[in-house]
Amino acid sequence: MRFRLPLLLACCAGALVATATASAYPWPIKPFHQQHPIRGNFGDPRTVFRNTMLTDGLQGPGRFLFHNGIDIAAPAGTPVYPVVSGRVEYIDNAAISVRTDDNRVFQYYHLVLRVQDGQDVLAGRTVLGYVMRAYQHVHLSEIRGERVWNPLARGGIAPYRDNTVPQVDAINVRPAGSLLSFDSSSVCGMVSLVAAVDDAPPLPVPGVFAGYPLSPALIKWSFAKVGGSTYVRDVPVADFRTTLPIPRDFWNVYARGSYQNAPRFSNRQYFMPGRFLYNLAHYVDTREYPNGLYEITVDVADMRGNSSEAALQFKIENHAGTETGCPAQAPSSKP
Repeated sequence: MRFRLPLLLACCAGALVATATASAYPWPIKPFHQQHPIRGNFGDPRTVFRNTMLTDGLQGPGRFLFHNGIDIAAPAGTPVYPVVSGRVEYIDNAAISVRTDDNRVFQYYHLVLRVQDGQDVLAGRTVLGYVMRAYQHVHLSEIRGERVWNPLARGGIAPYRDNTVPQVDAINVRPAGSLLSFDSSSVCGMVSLVAAVDDAPPLPVPGVFAGYPLSPALIKWSFAKVGGSTYVRDVPVADFRTTLPIPRDFWNVYARGSYQNAPRFSNRQYFMPGRFLYNLAHYVDTREYPNGLYEITVDVADMRGNSSEAALQFKIENHAGTETGCPAQAPSSKP
């Protein structure tokens, strides 16, 4: 294969079986049977960079995870209830899990707790706790069998409607290993392919997270020579519709330059929208393709099938007799 593609972990058979047996459940805050704003999607990037933005923050070390639930916006002090009845298990002093009779586990974070470890709780009746002032949301995770599961999947939280359409904001061809993009429509040598993609919340989110983006549920891409062969067709880059890739694949799915909403660099947090960049291919040796015009197409979709696509055309223009395929004076680049 000429491309080094991002790795995606397939869902295990047990998790797939769970979708057929699990039943829908209400929201954990009142009104239970009314949709509430979501300010964090399943699969969103969670980034904590060890270094500052002015050093090597975006390229440097840190803690990087896929968001393993949804963040439901709610004012401080909002009562939170179990979505399914079960037994409480403490996670820490602000988070608990509730294990149900059908082998599911629901986790609730950012609460001032009002239940005891080992207590039996009833859906929609027992107050688990109250939303903490510093967080202004409750985080809900669902675990089916051994796999974390998207609460917005069929058989999950209900009602849930979404009429927004995710968008491809940009498609970039980068020199391999760089955060910069070629400033010309012609490329050469070894490159990486990256797409900037995001989605809008189905309902407006109040407070400082208003207008911040969410990750789409599904991103696919294709690559073809214009008027010629198709080399990649509808390959998934990220698929958060059921479960998540394994954590070590974070930088296989997301591209360097990505950061979460309200990102943290070193000891400073910046209240600004996140930047969601996806690796279409880490490394492409353009010398393995004849010079000519090519097209990348990126398709994105959300949990309810709303979708859009965008395309980028560029010329592969390698130079014979050079070590890299690029001319001696490398093309200038821009952020």
